[in-house]
Amino acid sequence: SFYAALGPYTLEYTSNGRYMIVGGRKGHIGMMDMLSMDLIKEFQVRETVRDVAFLHNEQLFAVAQKKYPYIYNRHGTEIHCLKEHGKALKLQFLDKHFLLASINSFGQLHYQDMSTGEMIANHRTGLGRTDVMRVNPYNAVIGLGHAGGKVTMWKPTSVKPLVTMLCHNGPVTAVAFERGGHLMATAGVDKKIKIWDLRKYEVVHTHAARAESLDFSQKGLLAASNGSLVEIYRDAGGHDYKVYMKHRMVKGYQVGKVLFRPYEDICSIGHSTGFSSILVPGSGEANFDTFVENPVETAKQRREREVHALLNKLQPETVMLNPNMIGNVRQPKKKEKKTKKEVEEEIEDAVEAAKSTKVKNKTKGRSKPSKRAKKKEEEVLRAKRPLLDQYKEIGGHPDKKQRVGDKAELPKALQRFAKNKQS
Repeated sequence: SFYAALGPYTLEYTSNGRYMIVGGRKGHIGMMDMLSMDLIKEFQVRETVRDVAFLHNEQLFAVAQKKYPYIYNRHGTEIHCLKEHGKALKLQFLDKHFLLASINSFGQLHYQDMSTGEMIANHRTGLGRTDVMRVNPYNAVIGLGHAGGKVTMWKPTSVKPLVTMLCHNGPVTAVAFERGGHLMATAGVDKKIKIWDLRKYEVVHTHAARAESLDFSQKGLLAASNGSLVEIYRDAGGHDYKVYMKHRMVKGYQVGKVLFRPYEDICSIGHSTGFSSILVPGSGEANFDTFVENPVETAKQRREREVHALLNKLQPETVMLNPNMIGNVRQPKKKEKKTKKEVEEEIEDAVEAAKSTKVKNKTKGRSKPSKRAKKKEEEVLRAKRPLLDQYKEIGGHPDKKQRVGDKAELPKALQRFAKNKQS
């Protein structure tokens, strides 16, 4: 625990799970090495802290403060003040794209490139103030929970949400995405925790409980906090999530945020007086790939990984609901109907080409001027014929009037004008 007077606390881990940063609402910031349990740096910003987020590694982190988000280095030195974001309520970092996303008090979603400093996008959500925001680790799509019970999903290159889902009968209090990207958990004030299958946008499980914070572990366990109670749910098969563990905080400490530590069987709890950690067997990934994330990396390995990450940085356009679309061949579009003007031009070109064809000289009166003119007319008609049908379809010259025959049904008053009178 830290200081009771400076809470409630929020927290965040680096992607390899080694470093943790905690932020107290009253301005207390602390950074820890969770492998050696050493306190690297703690300092006081002397104003409200709403959220904290690591950037690409532990060297830089962002803090959403009273007026603007600020960037600090690991020594607590202020590097940047991001005034364009305004009063940010929540921060998320898209590590593959080097984008810092924030949602501010006016419901505006900002994306800023942390490698170049360029503001990539500023979207007005139009659904009011919200502090419920989470990034889907599978496709880097941002999920926002709103006061009307809707969950919207956003990408930097679209001013409108990719998906709008009505999830609850009341404000959404928490959103979490599973590592594989196909499951989403939402909680609302209607006392329901819902698990959604994002491949078909349907509810696969509903649990009657409140939740102020949700988080999926690497192995698919779901942590939910409500007041001083933390519940862990596990999939019993077929998305049937049942209570796996329960933990109640002592002295009624109010839990603000629950977060699983990557590559460890640990769930961290940020509460009103500091943070606590509980053991959750089977929650973390046991076999880590050092080419992806290395929890015990050295300074040299960290520098190498930073260079590789910048070289492999993805463009904002690659954020999409289905990232498997990248690299596929686009299907050919259906041929659109030509306009009347285009068909007329084609007919003119065909007529000119037919007129310019040379006719061979023939003997025994077959090269007379009349025969040559007739031959040219035939060539012109042959060239025009396939294009005339298209012209008629578009609305050019109408077909010849149909002759009124025996089979035509006429009103009685007009039947006497037909050539063969109808009975």
